[in-house]
Amino acid sequence: MLDAREEQAYRLLVGLSAARPSELAEVADLPQQEADEVLQRLQAKGLVAVHYSDGPVFRPLPPDVALGTTLLRRQESLEAARKTVAALSEEFRASASRRDAHHLVEVIVGANALRERLRDLQESAHQEILWFCRANPLAMQGADNTEEYGALSRGVRYRAIYERALLEQPGELDTIAEGVSWGEEARSLPTLPVRLAIVDRATAVCPLVRDDELGIGEPTAAIIGRGQLLDALLALFESHWEMATPVKLQAAEPADEIEGLDDNERFLLSLLVAGVPDKSIASQLGISRRTVQRRLDRMMALAGVDTRTGLAFQAAKRGWI
Repeated sequence: MLDAREEQAYRLLVGLSAARPSELAEVADLPQQEADEVLQRLQAKGLVAVHYSDGPVFRPLPPDVALGTTLLRRQESLEAARKTVAALSEEFRASASRRDAHHLVEVIVGANALRERLRDLQESAHQEILWFCRANPLAMQGADNTEEYGALSRGVRYRAIYERALLEQPGELDTIAEGVSWGEEARSLPTLPVRLAIVDRATAVCPLVRDDELGIGEPTAAIIGRGQLLDALLALFESHWEMATPVKLQAAEPADEIEGLDDNERFLLSLLVAGVPDKSIASQLGISRRTVQRRLDRMMALAGVDTRTGLAFQAAKRGWI
C-alpha cells in the first residue's frame, strides 16, 4: 500500500492534475531528490504515468486499478489459508479414530475438560497466546479467564480477535477493557471462521463441532501439536489479525501527541471503527446514546470531518487507535 509521504504526494498530484518533479517538490515542501523518489515509487505502484515534454511530467492514475490488485491478492491469500485449514481439518476428522496420545493431535470431550486444558496451557505459556474469540463461548466466559492476567504479568504476549457480536453482549466490553489494561492486544472483526487458541506457536486448541451442532452432545476439541495443521492455523490467525480493527484503551503515542483525546474517547472510537452500534456502546460504557453522539461530534470536529466514515479514516491516519 502507500506510506504517508506517498499518500500526500498522490493527493497533491490529483489536485494538480499533472506536475513536474520540481513543481511537486515546491507544493509538498520537499527536497527535489525526495520528490523524484516519491514519484518513482508511485509510478512503480501503478498510481502515476509519465510523459516527456522538456522533461518528465507526471499525472495521476485511478487508484482502484493499482491498489485493487493488492487487495485482491490479500483476499486470495486469506481464501487459500481458509481452504487449507478446511482440508486439513477434514483430513484430521477422517483419521482421528486411528490416532492415540503419541500422535500430534489429541481429542478431548466435554466443557470441563476443555476448560481445564485451556487453563493449563495458559499457565504453562512462556511467549505468546493467540485467540479467536467468537460469540457464545463453548467452555469459558471471558470474565472467568483469570489465568490471562497471571500470564500477562509474567510477560506473555496476548493477541485476541473478538467477533463483533461478542462485543455487543452485556459485560463483555468490561472484561475486554480489563484485559487491555493488563497489556492484552485486542482487535475486532465482524465474523471469525473458527474458535481458536494457540499457545507459544506450538499448541493449538480448535473445537471440532460446528456452531449449528453445539446442542448435540458435549463440546469436542482437538489439541494440535507442531505440524502442517498448526502452521495453517497460525497463517489463518495472522491474516485475520492484519485485517482486524484495534480495540484500545490507551494510545500508542504519548498523551500530549493525541490532539486532546482522552482514554475513554479513544476506546469509544475503537468500538465505533469495529462496527459496534451506538446503543451497545452506550450500554457497555454506562453512558447515554446522546453522550456517545456528543463525544463523536467532538472528535469529528477535532478531525475536521463531518461524517463517521471520515472520522474513522482520520483516526487511522493520525494514529488515534
